[in-house]
Amino acid sequence: MVTILFHSTIFGPIHSRRLGSSLGVNLSPNDGKVCSFDCVYCEAGYNSQGAGTTGLPRREDVSQELEMKLKSMIEASEHLDVITFSGNGEPTLHPQFAEIIDDTIALRDKYFPQVKISVLCNSTRLGDESVVAALRKVDNNILKLDSAITSTMRLIDQPASPSFTSEGVIEQIAQFSGQCVVQTMFLRGEHDGKNIDNTTIEEVEALIRAYKRISPRQVMIYSIDRKTPEQKLEKVSREELEAIASQMCREGINVTVS
Repeated sequence: MVTILFHSTIFGPIHSRRLGSSLGVNLSPNDGKVCSFDCVYCEAGYNSQGAGTTGLPRREDVSQELEMKLKSMIEASEHLDVITFSGNGEPTLHPQFAEIIDDTIALRDKYFPQVKISVLCNSTRLGDESVVAALRKVDNNILKLDSAITSTMRLIDQPASPSFTSEGVIEQIAQFSGQCVVQTMFLRGEHDGKNIDNTTIEEVEALIRAYKRISPRQVMIYSIDRKTPEQKLEKVSREELEAIASQMCREGINVTVS
């Protein structure tokens, strides 16, 4: 199994193909993974590796480490486009996620007021009002929807909750009334003897209907870019992604390929 973990709470900045120069914030343990999905393509590996020993970072430590990093970047005249919550799992699982977002906004406004704040969220915590309120405050509320068909979503994302469905999460994402970006990973392959393919006509048409229901500010589509824990996965070509994007554009959807 391939595992790539971030071994600090604040990491980077790194170049993101979708966001630019990105300073990462990892609200999961530094030596393990905590996530409500167990995606077959996750660069951090499967959840079976365990949550590690360091535990979730404390709110005050996140704030202190982020401030130190922002100060050092100013002193070094480093460029920054975005502060991104991602890391070794799902950031909204942190019990003080909302408070950490408020701290981050205050620090951003103090040191890098032009910089955006992004959250890469798998959409599993959209039933929590405090999480939704916090996501409304950030510049880029980036929500995951890998398939609008529950059976396919379960194969790709392997949600921890048996009650989590594509139909349900589409309605939850729609509550943002366009104040969100939807991110979809396209891939093919096999997992546990079952075929995976969310590029079929049925899948793409279902996603288009979902995007129309959600009316996001933007849709980001992409494919595998790094090694994955499931070895039997296939990257979808740039040409095919562009063709899918063209079909979506014809339906009035603002979509980018990365």
